[in-house]
Amino acid sequence: MLHSCYGVNAEGHLTLGGLDTVKLAKEYGTPLYLLDTDHVRAMCRMYKKSFAAAFGSASAPVYAGKALCCTRIYRIMAEEGLYADCVSPGEILTARHAGFPMSDVFFHGNNKTDEDLRTALSLGVGHIVVDSMDELDALEDLAAAMNVTAKILLRITPGIDPHTHRKIITGNVDSKFGSAIVTGAAEAILCAAMRKPHLVLDGLHCHIGSQIFEIEPFADAADIMTGFIARMRQAHGYAGTILNLGGGFGVRYTEDDPTIDYPSYVCALGKELDQRCERYRIERPTILMEPGRSLVAAAGVTLYTVGSVKEIPGFRNYVSIDGGMPDNPRYTLYQSRYTVLHAEHADAAPDFPCTVAGRCCESGDLIAENVSVVRPRRGDILAVLVTGAYNYSMASHYNRIPKPPVIEISEGKATVAVRRERWEDLYALDEVPPDTASEEVSP
Repeated sequence: MLHSCYGVNAEGHLTLGGLDTVKLAKEYGTPLYLLDTDHVRAMCRMYKKSFAAAFGSASAPVYAGKALCCTRIYRIMAEEGLYADCVSPGEILTARHAGFPMSDVFFHGNNKTDEDLRTALSLGVGHIVVDSMDELDALEDLAAAMNVTAKILLRITPGIDPHTHRKIITGNVDSKFGSAIVTGAAEAILCAAMRKPHLVLDGLHCHIGSQIFEIEPFADAADIMTGFIARMRQAHGYAGTILNLGGGFGVRYTEDDPTIDYPSYVCALGKELDQRCERYRIERPTILMEPGRSLVAAAGVTLYTVGSVKEIPGFRNYVSIDGGMPDNPRYTLYQSRYTVLHAEHADAAPDFPCTVAGRCCESGDLIAENVSVVRPRRGDILAVLVTGAYNYSMASHYNRIPKPPVIEISEGKATVAVRRERWEDLYALDEVPPDTASEEVSP
């Protein structure tokens, strides 16, 4: 199977974490997000061990919560000893609700509002990753007004194209993120930060993109960033203690994707980094990286019930499901490729080429095109693999459809991590005169 957490039982049903997905679909209904948190924990431990070996004991993985944000996942990350990368007050407050230490949070974002920054300062967030000169000035003013000192990193743009999808490239010069080295903006913001009395510049951050399967772009980023640190030390006497190299390691969504040996990649990056530090004659800083997708993606499966099978001779076949772009917008956004299985015949050879279509009133509401599955019928269960990242976290209410629940699988048991939304949840925030409100119903 594509990942170690997937299997097939004696009935030919797809399993996740050893549990029968077809039975889970019947118990909890569909659409349904499943998450094998034992697999998530194993990935956390692998990264921690690999980072310590490659970068030293002070290094650590920082969970990129945008991949999957809910109370349960932050509790797991806290228990496993990871830091957290949050990109909004909503993510920060979710982490806080989970009991995650605020001192271990890094607050990211390219356009933090004054209220965002004020919230982070009041909650005692460990580090704020400053994205621009405007933000730097605003943060200094707010910290002064609140009579606090804030620890910061500066987001630096190294100017690298990692050859991934253009919508998930973040480290090239023409980017909404960070301050570019090549234009002089990075040096300017570093000098400005050193003069701010209420800010402590602990180090630098960069992020080059997502779904990267090669080590070279990370090695290039390490080279550029350590070279920049060396120049800033010589020119301005600055030597930060932290270098955050961001995230972006790829994940296999289909059998055509490469297999990544994450420990070997991290080890190789550690050797590259040590060579750069020796070349530029700088001490190796504390290295942080921000895995998100690679921690949770493979642990997830989404289950759907087939509604109709439509064959259009000379064109294509459509299999319509009871979910779609509201619970998984990634195909619509990025044409992301997925592995789709008939969950009740996971051991059988696929024989029916089709497009998997969602239920929304939108022609672009597709989950997959040009895939083959065992020919399904109305009422059968389809499974889409590797949906632990950027599915629940990007879900919407388009067409006023409730979001599916998240069912945690751990130690052979299934529990509700996030309940299924009810119809009344959809209009709970609507301002409706009491005399026009109708009786509430649940799906």
